[in-house]
Amino acid sequence: MSKLALLGGKPVRTKIFPQSNTIGEEEKRAVMNVLDSGNLSQYVGSWNPDFFGGPMVRQFERDWAEAFGVKFCMAVNSNTSGLNACIGACDIGPGDEVIVSPYTMTAGAIAPLIYGAVPVFADIDEDTFCLDPESVSSKITPRTKAILVVHITGHPTDMDPIMELAREHGLKVIEDCAQSPMGTYNGKFVGTIGDVGIFSLNYHKHIHTGEGGMIVTNNPVIAEKVQLIRNHGEAVVEGKKTMDIWNTYGFNYRMTEMEAAVGTEQLKKLPHLLDERISRAEHLSEMLGKLPGIIPPVVKEGCRHVYYIQAFKFKKDIVGVSRNTFIDAMKAELPPMVLRESTPIIGCGFAPPLYLQPIYQQRLHKCSFNCPRYEGEVSYDRGICPVTERMFFDEVFTHEYMRPSFSWDDIKDVTDAYYKVYENVADLKEYEMQKSVPV
Repeated sequence: MSKLALLGGKPVRTKIFPQSNTIGEEEKRAVMNVLDSGNLSQYVGSWNPDFFGGPMVRQFERDWAEAFGVKFCMAVNSNTSGLNACIGACDIGPGDEVIVSPYTMTAGAIAPLIYGAVPVFADIDEDTFCLDPESVSSKITPRTKAILVVHITGHPTDMDPIMELAREHGLKVIEDCAQSPMGTYNGKFVGTIGDVGIFSLNYHKHIHTGEGGMIVTNNPVIAEKVQLIRNHGEAVVEGKKTMDIWNTYGFNYRMTEMEAAVGTEQLKKLPHLLDERISRAEHLSEMLGKLPGIIPPVVKEGCRHVYYIQAFKFKKDIVGVSRNTFIDAMKAELPPMVLRESTPIIGCGFAPPLYLQPIYQQRLHKCSFNCPRYEGEVSYDRGICPVTERMFFDEVFTHEYMRPSFSWDDIKDVTDAYYKVYENVADLKEYEMQKSVPV
């Protein structure tokens, strides 16, 4: 049994892991065609045919709509912009509440604040880390206008009870699919189940355009409002003869022609990239699931998990050391990835509970928490989402070793590192005890 690298031994691997790069000759040719055309963006912020963008943007939207089986698709410059646009398109404003997840990227809770609404945090399911429908139900008030679900880590939210709650209370359902493109729930793509869905094309997602996002819906009213918000709607509604102008003042959330050209080629690769990612993740789940106290991701019946990251649960009472100590030992055994040298691709907790951020603790947004039109009371105290806090502070760890760029030899190094650390738990326990002794 070799000595742990954390304790001065030789690491399992020193060669840096390969870059995760899905860009190839197809994308290069597509971009060169755009550059040769001289048309890098064709948007005009007034009512004429170019209000909807250039030919590549429109082609990308058509391709995405066809791939996901929806009537309307709108390209934007980020998933964050998409979230903001969707909140606006659902007519949310001051005095309203939106139920959100505390266990996600911060934009999912900030989006309601952009329109003066109040984010209300519901707790998560301890198996999928998505919103728990029972907790959502307990958070609904007369002021609730929408539920913003996040299909986190790539696993779908339990959408049937969410949609039942929405119908019962007359709520909109917004799906944040940044981490779950072509994830499925009971045969339907996530993003197509609620009123509107948003996908990310940020550089570290399954496929990407550097930065970018796509919004899908079957609702023509929401589609029109998203288009107006995306591109200076206040300058367009008169010429377009739009009657409902609530929240249609616009931003610049527009995607460029080059990004769209990359996206059209990336979309073609998505099914194959997902197959590769899933096969690697399933292998790692099988191998690591043999280690008592390390619990692989759950995949609920009827769901397709597409593994943006792979999230495991760690049981300290079974393994014998804390999760943080175990992951510190793992980090010492394996190198970073090309272009990710400063950010380890394994870590603890995933996302800190959002309500613990200063903006919520100090109620810093004057037009929402402190709005005269807001008649509710919302708590952001520690303890409001106990499952989220337990997952973040004690149990969950995540890695990205299932990316398609990893060869099976790379995967073997990863599993060897996990087994090495696990077999040296006694030494880790002694190390942990020594660290806790005051000097």
